[in-house]
Formats: sequence, structure tokens, C-alpha cells
Amino acid sequence: MITSADVLVVGAGLAGLTAARAVSQAGRSVIVLEARDRVGGRVVGHPIGDGKIIEMGGQWAGPTQDRILALASELGVQTFPTYDDGAKVLHFRGKRGTYHGAIPRISPLTLVDVARAQARLESLARRVPVDAPWTAPRAEAQDGQTAQTWIRRNTASHAARTLLTLGIEAVFACEPGDISLLHMLFYVRSAGSFQRTIDTTGGAQQDRFVGGSQLIAERLADRLSGRTAGATAAGATAAGATPADGTVVLGSPVRRIRFSDAAVTAETGAGETGAGETGSGQYTGRRIIVSAPPMLAGRISYDPPLPHWRDQLTQRTPMGSVIKCQALYDEPFWRAEGLSGQATGDGEGARIVFDNSPADGSPGVLLGFLEGDEARRLGRRTAAERRQAVLDSFVRYFGPRAAAPAGYAELDWQQEQWSGGCYGTLFGPNVWTRYGHALREPVGPIYWAGTETATTWSGYMDGAVQSGERAAAEVLASLD
Repeated sequence: MITSADVLVVGAGLAGLTAARAVSQAGRSVIVLEARDRVGGRVVGHPIGDGKIIEMGGQWAGPTQDRILALASELGVQTFPTYDDGAKVLHFRGKRGTYHGAIPRISPLTLVDVARAQARLESLARRVPVDAPWTAPRAEAQDGQTAQTWIRRNTASHAARTLLTLGIEAVFACEPGDISLLHMLFYVRSAGSFQRTIDTTGGAQQDRFVGGSQLIAERLADRLSGRTAGATAAGATAAGATPADGTVVLGSPVRRIRFSDAAVTAETGAGETGAGETGSGQYTGRRIIVSAPPMLAGRISYDPPLPHWRDQLTQRTPMGSVIKCQALYDEPFWRAEGLSGQATGDGEGARIVFDNSPADGSPGVLLGFLEGDEARRLGRRTAAERRQAVLDSFVRYFGPRAAAPAGYAELDWQQEQWSGGCYGTLFGPNVWTRYGHALREPVGPIYWAGTETATTWSGYMDGAVQSGERAAAEVLASLD
């Protein structure tokens, strides 16, 4: 038996669930098909006991991220500030130092070099239209070079280049050579400024969500359908039961989409792995919103095939490389030592570190990111070797007490089948100018969502919410 709704949505992350909610609120029926056995996509919590969690995916929000903050407030999910009191640590060129504020204690010449390059970057970004970066005044030249090339040409010192590289790794989870200059400028414009992407207080890392960001997705799903289909319910649906309006069907990866101008059919079922999948099913609708990242959207089979420009886009949009590593301690000992728990370094292991303790400060949690080449390198090592590299970097920043945590957890997003990496999609040279027009352009009854398609805070949770709202509005307008 084929199940049906006015609108089908592929993916139960923040983008897909936001789109589904808007469709449902407009009085249209909707079915959300999710490959994983949970909702949330790139946001996920990890329980650590006593009803507490640590976030293993997206977790922060800050000023101007109004959509995700408003959604969380509506759903009763409160925020609390990221711990930002005390000194920060910089371990640079073999030396450890501490500092307050945004400016580390390093060579004034290096600081001037970085400041000049950042000012040029901000100036160039202001000329990039967020809804059509490929139309920027110097789009061809900017898209034809990598961010790495631009940094080399606009800095005078190796130290400045290293610091800017650390910033790009932190924001994009890649190396400067992986993205075009135009993509970097679009990201900066989308967020408002480069400084805003890297700051804590006043920036993108300012606040966290009580109970974790996945709670937003879970409450969206609960309100959407009155229930979230688990393995049993999803299996029953695939076998032929008709879901209620707003049902979220888990364990159901969409493998094929067949479409005409008037209708669309999504076919779900086990692939080569089949792990956690509940069986085959067919779902029909008048429209479908695909909220998966472009790369994963491109792995779905389409009948008829998508236009070549859309297919070519998905062939050129890899995901970032990041492993999120967290060490748990009986207490946040660094706080008593006057440290914020935030650290940056140019050595092996975690190069960006935050205090990720729960709102009440217990237990103490240090969060370290392995990003770009370091994630690729350590991702090939054993879990024990990777853990040791991360703890060794924590010791460099915070001393010997960091060497023996009471617990440890990591999530390698490079190995996540239904994400393909994190934080977001990377646009290399000549992608925006050749294929950017296909990013949001519907194909028949197929519409595209996902944080990569957002014009503000692209790549962030706020961008995911914006994209869901925009895709739903497009679909509803076409139905009306």
C-alpha cells in the first residue's frame, strides 16, 4: 500500500522539521522520511548520567541568530551562556601564554598583519550578495582562487597565515585550500562578519541550550505529529499503515524519487548496509522537500534524472572534516585556576577547545575539535591513539590534571553515513559561479532545503531553520 500526503520531506533535521511544521500549520498534510533512527540530523546529544547530556553535534547560538533562538523559546528550550570567564590559552610556536579578551599576547607585527588581512576580508565580503554570490562584482576572480591563495597574497608573515588558518579550520572544518575565496566571503557576509563567527560572547558561540540542541528537534517532531515513529511504528508504516498528518518516519532512507510535474513518489528501503533501517516503502505527494546536504541529495536516484547543472553541483560539494572529542572531569578544575577553558594551538590534537560543562558546571567538560587535515589524519588512527593525542593537547593547554579524565566521548562526523561530514558543505573553486544558481532552484515538484541553502547564517542551526521556512513557503505558494 502506498502512503500519501500533500508534501513529503526528506530528512528530520532542523531544516526538514521546520519545513514540515510550516506545511502542517498551513493545513497541508506532510510526511517526514528520516534515514536515521532519531531526529536531529547534525544535532545530537550524548547522555553522561544524572539526566545530563553533552552535545556531539551543533550546539551554539548567538546574536542575530534570531530564528533558532525564537524557535527554541517557543518550544520551551532555554539557553545558558557558554562559560567565558577568565583567561584564554594560546599555545603557539611551542610557547604557552594566556590572555583576556579577543587579542592574544603575541608579536604586535603579527597582530597587525592579521588585522589588516581580516579588515580586507570584511570589506570584500560586504560586496557579496548572500542570495546570489555568483553575481558579486569580482565573483569570477574570487571564485577562481582558494582562500589559501588569498591569505598568502595578503599576509606578510608565516605566523599570521597560521593564525588565519586556525580560524578557517574552526569555522569551516577544512583547510583554506579546500574552499574558494568567494565561498569564504559568502560565509562571512552570511554571518555578518568573520569576527562574529569566531567570538564567544557576542559571537556565534555565545549561548548553549539547556538539555542540548537536539531537544529542539525532538520537540518539533513531537508537536508535528503527536508522536515520533520508532522502529516498530516506522516498520508498520512501511508495511502499509497510513500515517497521520505530520508523521515522522524513522529508519527510512529515501533511495529513489520518481516525479512528474504534478506528483512525486519517494521510495525508501535498505541499501547495502541496511543497519537500523525498517524496510521498504513508497510515499506519494504533490511536492517534496529534500533537506539533505547537496552531496547526500545527489546520492538519491531520480527518475527522470535531474538537470545536469543540479547533478554537477552535487558532485562538487563535499562536507567538512571534523571529530568532536570531549573529556569529562569531576570538576572544571581550570576555572579555579582563572581559566575560561577556551584554548587555541597550532600543535597536534585539538586546536580549538571550549569549556563544555553543563549549565550547573558539573561535571567539568573540555571539548576539543579535530578539524580539517588533523581530523583526516587522526581519523585514520585507532580510537586509543586519537584519544591520547587529544588529551596530550589538553595537557599542553591546562596542565597535568587534564591527562586523566573520568570519561571520554567522541563522534567522528566523517564516518556518519547520513551526514557525510560536518559542519557544512564546502564550495571549492568555480563552484559558486558555475553551479550556485542550482542550489535552491526547484526541479519540478522537488524543492531544496538544508542549512547550505540559507542566505543568513549558512552552515549554522539558524540557517537550517531559515531554509526550512523558505522551502515551505515556496511549496505552499506552488500548491496554492
